[in-house]
Parts: sequence; structure tokens; C-alpha cells
Amino acid sequence: MSSIEEFRARALAWLEKNAKPFDEAAEYDLEGSSVPLEESKRFQKALWEAGFAGITWPREYGGQGLGPEELIAFNQEAADFDLPVGPFVIGLGMPGPTILELGTEAQKKRYLPPLLRGDEIWCQLFSEPSGGSDVASLQTTARRTGNGWVINGQKVWTSGAQWSDFGTIIARTDPTVPKHQGITMFIVDMHHPGVTVRPLVVATGQAPFNEVFFDNVEVPTDAVVGEVNQGWGAAVVMLRNERVTIGTGTRARSNPLGFDSLLELARARELETDTAVRRRLAMLYARESSLTAYGRVLHEETTAGAEIGARGSAAKLAGAELALWAADLAQDIIGSDIALGGADVERVITAIVAAPGGATAGGTNEIQRNIIGERVLGLAKDPGVDRNTPFNQLKLSR
Repeated sequence: MSSIEEFRARALAWLEKNAKPFDEAAEYDLEGSSVPLEESKRFQKALWEAGFAGITWPREYGGQGLGPEELIAFNQEAADFDLPVGPFVIGLGMPGPTILELGTEAQKKRYLPPLLRGDEIWCQLFSEPSGGSDVASLQTTARRTGNGWVINGQKVWTSGAQWSDFGTIIARTDPTVPKHQGITMFIVDMHHPGVTVRPLVVATGQAPFNEVFFDNVEVPTDAVVGEVNQGWGAAVVMLRNERVTIGTGTRARSNPLGFDSLLELARARELETDTAVRRRLAMLYARESSLTAYGRVLHEETTAGAEIGARGSAAKLAGAELALWAADLAQDIIGSDIALGGADVERVITAIVAAPGGATAGGTNEIQRNIIGERVLGLAKDPGVDRNTPFNQLKLSR
């Protein structure tokens, strides 16, 4: 038995003992909070102690120091189980990898091990009410003081802010230069008295996002991630991590819009022999498999130190479009029963309502197409008439 097969067998044995199969999963929950927060923390710590958290992260920062093959093997086995790790997805997929790439040695040693072992939860603070998809138009400010910086402003659509201990925030530190310059990334303590978190309820009735207000929030000098006024470059690194995380994350078989779930839904309605339904289910399987394979390539390249650049946007776009495509298929399978609801389709209907959000969260599909066109295919860029204008001379809605 190869080392990968041994790792896979060990992972499966641990999951069978410590996690619930997907068919025993709780109600579909966008927030990932269907279990108490302390239970999520205990499970994340157990994952880490068993050697299944931070699989590809360096050992000196709390990781396992293994390769993408082990990560993929674990994710494949985990797809059959309901893992209550929702509160940690953002931190492990976005701020964590960014600090691993750009953080100081002190930051890596201080923040990464507690994240991996479930002691601390993180969020990402980028979007603003007046910014839309133009992240660089941010108006949150960070002003130098004798002891560090003071942050004032507002962020929105922040996942997991309600339970986070820390967040990575980008703020404007020099308004006299063009908007993509004069930005700095900071680590901010979400328990600071100047931080206010308010939930945002979406169409499903759940509140997976928040708006966050910063009122004279002090951060020390060593809270800077990367370099002062070079925060756009740090933001690009984090957005790349975000898009890869969203686009290539493990697609559990409990996903109401996944192939396994929709196949069972079709069987329950005696539609599995319908030629049109079978053809679309086969296409769903092919699209899921293709995205999984592409995610494997990106993870392997990242682990090997290769620059994946804007190709992460392709994964994000493919994942968002897959959800929309699957939602259409699900509606056709359910048919007129969608108006009646019922316990057997409630989770699917919730996922259908939520699917369009994936085409906006993490950057709209249109933005991803622009990025792919310009940075992967080499097409001409949009004019960007304000690209060289100092930020304090721009006409913005404030």
C-alpha cells in the first residue's frame, strides 16, 4: 500500500469514527452554523490533532507539511461526511494562506497555529457599501498614530464576522495617490470596542453575511500585512486565494445541488429514466468532475510554488456557473412541487434561492470574465479612466 493509500485509509477511519455521514447532516445552512460554535471549535481541534488540518501548510506553523495528493485524498473521503467546520472556512482559505505568503515570521507563528487548531476564527474585510465590485475604491481609512494606526469606516458582505476573533482588512492610508495605491492591509482584532457587527439577512431567511463598522479602532504597527501602501498587491493575493477556495472547495455529496443529491431527487420522482434528465445529470457529473480536476491542478501548482495568477478566477467563475446550472436542473426535476415545498425538497429549494449569490460573492461573474480576458487571454483592458487620478480627486458617493 502506497503512502497516499495509507493516508486515505487513515483519514476514512477517522472520519467514520468522528463525523456524521452526509445523509445524517443537519438542515442545509449557508452560514455553516448548524452546530454550536464550541462544537465546531472542538471538531477543528480534533482534525488538527489527527493530522488532517493544514495538510499542505509547513510544520513550523502548525501544518502537516504534506503534499497536494494527501489534501485531495482527504477531501475526496470527506465528501461523504458532514464536517462542522463552517466558521473556519474563510480563515483557512483566505487570510491564512495570505499571511503564510506575505506575513512576517512573527505573524505566521502567532496566528497560523491557533487558526489550524480551532482556537481562533478569522474573517475577510474587503467590500464596502459604495464600492460594488470595485474593491480599490474603498473609503475606509487608516491614520498613523504614535503607536500604530487608527481605522475608521464600514465593510459589508463579511462572512463569519459575528464569530470572528480576527480579520484582515484593507484601508486607505494615502489618499493623495491613485486608488490602487495608498492602500494597506492590516490584521484587526474583532473584539476591539470600536468594532460593531450587524447581520444581513438574505432571501433564504438566513444571515450568512454582515456589515461591520469601525470607529477609531486601534491596531499596532506590527499589524500590517506586507508593506505600507502596498495593500493592493496583498489584496490581489487574498482575492486569488478566495477565488481558488470558492471555485475548488470540496463539494460534499450532501450539497443539495450536487450530482448525488439531484440523482436521488430524480429517482424519487421516477425521472431517472427520462432521456433529457439523464443527459443533464450526466452533464452535471462531467462539470463537477472537471472542476475537481482543475482544482487539483491549481492546488498542486500552488504547493509547488508556481504562480497561478488570474487562473483562480476561472475556477471561481466555473463554480458559480455550475451552481446556477444545477439550480435550473433542480427546478425542472421538482417541477410544480416547488410551489408547494415539503420536507423532501426544502433543502433543495433553499439552495436554489441561494445559488445566484455565488455569482456575486467574491467578485461577480462579469468581473471574473474581465480578469480572465485581460490577464489570462491577453485581451485589451477596459479604459480605466480613473486609474491615474489621485483618490482624493475622484468624484465618489460618500
